[in-house]
Amino acid sequence: MTYQVLARKWRPRDFESLVGQQHVVRALTHALGSGRLHHAYLLTGTRGVGKTTIARILAKALNCETGPTATPCGRCSACTGIDGGRFVDYIEMDAASNRGVDEMTQLLENAIYAPTSGRYKVYVIDEVHMLSTHAFNAMLKTLEEPPAHVIFVLATTDPQKVPVTVLSRCLQFNLKNMTPSAIAEHLAHVLRSEGIDFEPTALPPIGRAAGGSMRDALSLLDQAIAFGGGGVAAAAVRDMLGVVDQGWITSILDALASGEGPALIGLADPMQLAGAPFERVLDELALRLHRVALAQAGVLADDEWRDEVARHASLFAPEDVQVFYQIVIHGARDLALAPDPQAGFSMVLLRLLAFRPDATGRGALAESTSAPAPAVQRPALRSQMVSSGSRAPAVPPSAMGPSGPRPTEPVVPASPESRPLVPVAPTSSGPRSSSTPGAASPGLSEPQVGRAPPVPAPDFDGDWPALARRLGLGGFAGQFMGQSELLGREGDVFQVRVPIRPLAEVGTVNKVREALSAHFGRPVRLTVEVGAVAGVTAVREAQREQGEQLEQAREALEADPFVRSLVSGLDGRIVPGSVTPVRDDQ
Repeated sequence: MTYQVLARKWRPRDFESLVGQQHVVRALTHALGSGRLHHAYLLTGTRGVGKTTIARILAKALNCETGPTATPCGRCSACTGIDGGRFVDYIEMDAASNRGVDEMTQLLENAIYAPTSGRYKVYVIDEVHMLSTHAFNAMLKTLEEPPAHVIFVLATTDPQKVPVTVLSRCLQFNLKNMTPSAIAEHLAHVLRSEGIDFEPTALPPIGRAAGGSMRDALSLLDQAIAFGGGGVAAAAVRDMLGVVDQGWITSILDALASGEGPALIGLADPMQLAGAPFERVLDELALRLHRVALAQAGVLADDEWRDEVARHASLFAPEDVQVFYQIVIHGARDLALAPDPQAGFSMVLLRLLAFRPDATGRGALAESTSAPAPAVQRPALRSQMVSSGSRAPAVPPSAMGPSGPRPTEPVVPASPESRPLVPVAPTSSGPRSSSTPGAASPGLSEPQVGRAPPVPAPDFDGDWPALARRLGLGGFAGQFMGQSELLGREGDVFQVRVPIRPLAEVGTVNKVREALSAHFGRPVRLTVEVGAVAGVTAVREAQREQGEQLEQAREALEADPFVRSLVSGLDGRIVPGSVTPVRDDQ
């Protein structure tokens, strides 16, 4: 006896056995029960979600000897004929190979004749988006007002290519992709019915690999049965699909939690020997981090890795998990650019270590693999007002907390205690009292040279955005001036706030301070904090001015007599977004 593949053997024969499309089943069942049938249906969805299956079930429901009914018997000549592909009043046409106007004209000419043996002629046009423009135009009139005995069922995987004139004549149903859990549950039912031994943990990987398609899942199940010699085991399915062993993922997160750099990097070698695909390893790591983040939010799935996910959720801070997730998905994207996959994967692991600050503000990799860096000697007259402790490393914007920047954390602490401001010393040789706010630490004190205290800058009117435009700085210094707001000023000491931590780096702050000193002709000081910027900035001023100019240009264009004559006389209109203000020099 010829073997029939599972995808054909287990194709649903009625609405009750259809999996995962309850919204379509409900609508069609009610329509059949009440007799409110539409003459044209459009079924959309990816491959293997049940478009053709629903069309066949609908044809059986319309032509069953006990119907029309939502529960066809499956035993009459109409039901068996449609299942066997020999019912003359059920016509399936593949638009990919019959896309011309001649084939469509022939189909429509035959549609006017009464059914031969059933109540309705059901025309199923698969991949209808492949029809030519002339073929679509030829069917429009018949599709709008077909004979009473004709039902059209159109199916497509790309509804965007179907003309709007066709869409407006059809009742449209969007079929959903199957969830991995629903696929695994159905596969278990199939295996139990077939009497095949299986391990429950072997089915979820097949459900994920199917990509929402039940037909693909059944085909993979056939392959797994053959690969496993008549049974379905989890290890065999992993080997067949190339699925990553979840033990590797647990080992990576354990080493990352303990901050053990050599142990973490050392995982790459045995993974390569085991043939683990590094791109899939990163995908699985991203999925595990997603589940850890969900667990930290109170959503914990009940599966075999529940305990591991809960344990890792307690070991990592939520903001660290978000940073890890971004690093992993970007690393998977850039893996093809690496010299070889193992090198790219190792660099992702290194980034996971480097961008996780510990309690001292240093990366875990630096703590575990290197000695403290020696202090950098700086000129006495341009010393940096920092404490003798180590400086916090730069953290990219993606490493900020989930609710935005954390203004309570200092960018560069001025003392062992945490301070919200970052003082930077001016280029000055003047004396300083130890009681002066922001004074340098004893280890970095400046020479005591007698000079008068700085005088207030009389030429500054408090307009920080205007000052930013006058300075005309570029790079990070320009971004600093453009995105910062002035919090206060005492003499030549300016207190400002920036929205992100990289703008508060010492090098950037020093460049801004030097530009301000050169502008005012005397040394100035800056104290910088990181936090939400709510005041007026140069960037916001520029955006406001640009918006006003655009609005003036639009109003001037609408008021122009020539333009008004075009709009009123020729039924024209001004395309939104096409108006651009022109400067005088243009």
